[in-house]
Amino acid sequence: MQLASIRSITRPHVVDAVVVDPTRGAARATDLLTDFTGDALAVLTSGRWEELRAAAVHADDDLFRTDVTYTAPYRRPRMIWGIGLNYVEHASDLTEAVPEEPASFIKADHTVIGPGESIPLPSQSERTTTEAELGLVIGRYCRDVEPEHALSHLVGVVPVLDQTAEDILQRNPRFLTRAKNFPGFFSFGPAIVPLEEAVQDASLADVEVATVVNGEVHRRNTVSHMRYDPAYLVSFHSKVMPLYPGDIISSGTPGAVPIAPGDVAECRIPGVGVLTNPVTGPAAVRDETPPKEDAR
Repeated sequence: MQLASIRSITRPHVVDAVVVDPTRGAARATDLLTDFTGDALAVLTSGRWEELRAAAVHADDDLFRTDVTYTAPYRRPRMIWGIGLNYVEHASDLTEAVPEEPASFIKADHTVIGPGESIPLPSQSERTTTEAELGLVIGRYCRDVEPEHALSHLVGVVPVLDQTAEDILQRNPRFLTRAKNFPGFFSFGPAIVPLEEAVQDASLADVEVATVVNGEVHRRNTVSHMRYDPAYLVSFHSKVMPLYPGDIISSGTPGAVPIAPGDVAECRIPGVGVLTNPVTGPAAVRDETPPKEDAR
């Protein structure tokens, strides 16, 4: 059972949390939980994921017989941690050493987009890259945990595309926050997949992440080649600050690929999903306040 959010063509501003069974379809959380409205984050922060999973076993509803699409599971994560240079081979691509501790940074929620939405290249950058990553989604409060207990605090994993204004970063490593925080620089979805479903009879170390542009696999690698594995990353960051339901740790990329308008970027993770986003030119500057999203 996977956790996602959807939009309907007839109600484009309404987002519904759904539980997805790849063999049967999907059912709305609003139909299965009493007094519930919201997206996937509302399921996590209310502590109702296990209740929703149990209710969905008896549901017989295939929403995808109607005209609906996946969106980002949620738009307002409290915290997004990114991890740089976590695959040894990717660090060597950049002629940099893997750091002795996780090289982490924070992204804001204005960077969030979902499947099928455009990655708008910033006018300030002449070289922007896309990076496929495995996202770790916190499912319950997590503070000062050891690696052997860390993965039990996850609700699951999710495909991520993390963008970087690489030329800005190369001017000075202290420009990392700016280089990582343009709108559209964090895409995730289509669904959050529980660990047991993602790995099945294998282990998390065997999960493969691939950065794909225009259908061509540019770089791929398995979690086993991370310098700091997911359990360590969760433990390490839980000792920096509390982690809460819906927080995301984007665990690093096997390789970054430059993108240009007209390209199509993908994160492919077998057993977890495929995330696809088109690339467009610089977005027009807008002064108006964006419309509020109805989370019903």
